[in-house]
Amino acid sequence: MVQNNIEKTSDTPMQRITNSELDKLIGVKFPVLDHGFVMLVDYMGGDSSIVQAARVSYGSGTKTFREDEGLIRYLMRHDHTTPFEMVEFKFAMRMPFFVARQIVRHRTVSINEYSARYSVVPDFYYIPEKDDITAQSATNRQGRDSEKKLPNEVVEWFRNSVTEHSKDSYSLYEKALESGIPRELARMVLPLNYYTEWYWKINLHNMFHFLQLRIDPHAQEETRRYAMAMAEIVKIAVPVAYKAFEDFSLHAVRFSEKESMAVKDMLNGASFEDSANRNGLRLYKEDGTAFKTGEGPEFIQKMERLTKRNMLRV
Repeated sequence: MVQNNIEKTSDTPMQRITNSELDKLIGVKFPVLDHGFVMLVDYMGGDSSIVQAARVSYGSGTKTFREDEGLIRYLMRHDHTTPFEMVEFKFAMRMPFFVARQIVRHRTVSINEYSARYSVVPDFYYIPEKDDITAQSATNRQGRDSEKKLPNEVVEWFRNSVTEHSKDSYSLYEKALESGIPRELARMVLPLNYYTEWYWKINLHNMFHFLQLRIDPHAQEETRRYAMAMAEIVKIAVPVAYKAFEDFSLHAVRFSEKESMAVKDMLNGASFEDSANRNGLRLYKEDGTAFKTGEGPEFIQKMERLTKRNMLRV
C-alpha cells in the first residue's frame, strides 16, 4: 500500500473556495449578438486564492480585508502575476467563426471546439444590426469608424446580401452532405458568419490580458461584446482583483520614454506641439497635415484621454 506522507497543517486549505453569487450563474447563458452566448461552466478560486498564493512563503496569518485588498493591488501594480494564475474560469461559448478566430489568438487558454468534421454545423448565422454597419476607419486600418455612417441603402443591401448568401451557402452544405460529400469537405462552403461553439478555460492572469486587448475600443465590436460578457462574470468572481485591474491596467495610460520626456517638457511650460516635436513624436507631415497613425497620433490620443480636450492646433 502506498503511504501518503503529505503533512496537513492549519494553514493548508481544507475546503474549496466558493462564491454563492457566482454559483447561481453556472449554466446561465448570457446572450451575445443574435445567436451567440457566453456561459460559465465552472470556476476555481476567488480573491482569497490570490492572497493565499502570495502569502504561501510565510503563512497566511490573520489579515484584515483592507490588508488583503492592499496586497492584491500591490501585486497588480507591480506585475506580480503568478498569484492571479491560481484563479481559473471555464466558459462555454457560441460565436461566429470570424469572432472565434480573433479570440483563439490568445494561446494561453485551453480550448476544445465543436468539430465540423464529426458533427453537422447548426443553421445559425450572424447578421449585424443596422447601427453596427459603419464605414472603414481612416485611422484604424483593421476596424470600422462607429461615427462614420453609411447610406441606408448600402446598409440594407449588405444585410440582405449576407442573409441571402448565408442561406444559399447552407443549402449547398446540406446538398453536399446528402450527396455523400464528407463533412470535413462540405464545411468549407460555409461563410465566416456561421456559428461555432467551444469550451474555453483560462486563468485570471491571462483573462486580464485578454480583456485588456478585447475590451479596448480598437477591438472589433463583435469580439468586444463577448469580452464584456465575460468581464461581468469575472467582476463577480474577483471584485477586488478586477477593480485593481481597472485601476492599474484597463483604464491606465502608459507612456514610452519619449512620451514621458514630452510630458516633462509640458509640465515645465512648453506647448504640447513643441514638447512632442522636441522628443521625436511627429504630429504633422511636411505639407502641414496631421499624421493619422504612428507614435505622434498615439501620444495625442493619450493626452486627449487625460485632458478631455483637443490637443492639436486648429
